[in-house]
Amino acid sequence: MTRFRRTATAAAALAFTAAATAVLGFAGPASAHVTVNPKEATQGGYARVAFRVPNESDTASTTKLEVTLPEDAPVGSVSTMPVPGWTVATEKRKVDPPIDVHGSQLTEAVSKITWTASGDAAVKPGQFQEFPVSMGPLPQVDSMVFKVLQTYSDGEISRWIEPPTPGAEEPEHPAPVLALAPAAAPAGSAAPTAAATAVASSKDDDDDEGNGLAVGLGVAGLVAGLAGLVLGGLAFARSRREPVVKA
Repeated sequence: MTRFRRTATAAAALAFTAAATAVLGFAGPASAHVTVNPKEATQGGYARVAFRVPNESDTASTTKLEVTLPEDAPVGSVSTMPVPGWTVATEKRKVDPPIDVHGSQLTEAVSKITWTASGDAAVKPGQFQEFPVSMGPLPQVDSMVFKVLQTYSDGEISRWIEPPTPGAEEPEHPAPVLALAPAAAPAGSAAPTAAATAVASSKDDDDDEGNGLAVGLGVAGLVAGLAGLVLGGLAFARSRREPVVKA
């Protein structure tokens, strides 16, 4: 009986371990993916961003990176920073309507950037590489979604092309996203606060009261002066009518 209980207990433990392993394996953390850093910029401005590329393979190296810019949010000026050991090429496309860049109307915009490793510059297992880009003026949209292809030396391609869905979990192969915030309002253009309005209104009321008081005092003084002149004139006329008594 004791041996049977031990066997049953061991079997249950093995079953629990297998189930736990399966669950943990399924719910394990997502692997690293290509991101854009920083993750936020300002609409209408220029930004220096870097595409951060981790190497996820244990045996192969990253040899090429292709970044496609969003078609619905074209950027007039795009320039790349040299990355040692990597060559870079850009592709352009026609845009309509044209993009206004400092008064110039541009009918073409960069649509894709491709970096290719040469020699021993590939991103090796356990390493990552950043690919800096300067771009602007940034479009008047909430975000820019970049679709990225990461090619390995064994021919494997990781496709980071899935846009995020608000309120949903992160997709399996998420695309890098740059959030764009509205530009701050110029200094002095903000609407006055309630407190400032109240102070200004109170000041206007005080000024009106002061002006009314000054006018009232001026009128009263004028009336008093006229009354004095009238009384003086009456007294003078009276003195001329009265006879002079001789001694």
